[in-house]
Amino acid sequence: MRSGTGDVMPMSVRRSLKKLGRDIALARRKRRLTVEMMLERTGLSKATYARVEHGEASVGMGAYAMALHALGLGPALGDLADPRGDDAGLLMEEARLPKRVRRTAEARG
Repeated sequence: MRSGTGDVMPMSVRRSLKKLGRDIALARRKRRLTVEMMLERTGLSKATYARVEHGEASVGMGAYAMALHALGLGPALGDLADPRGDDAGLLMEEARLPKRVRRTAEARG
C-alpha cells in the first residue's frame, strides 16, 4: 500500500529526491563501493538501498542518512536547515526588528 505522500508532493521535491538518489549512486561508484558493501555499511536491505539510489519518496529519511554517512557525506545533512544559512528566515527576523529602541524606566534609573 502506498502512502499519500507521493500524491501531494510537489514536483520540485520529487526532482530533488531523484537527484539525491542519483548523486548517492554516483558517489558510491566514485568510491569504488559495490552495492553489497553499502548494504553492509548501512544495514539496509537490498530493496531499500535500491530505492534510495532511485530517489524514491517512500524511503525513510534515516535510510538516506545512513547512505550519506556510509559515503562520508553525513555531516552535510545536519547543516541543511541550519538557521545561520536560512536567508529568508534572517530577512524576516530583520524585518520584525523595531525601528527605534527607547530606554526603559529601569535603564534610566
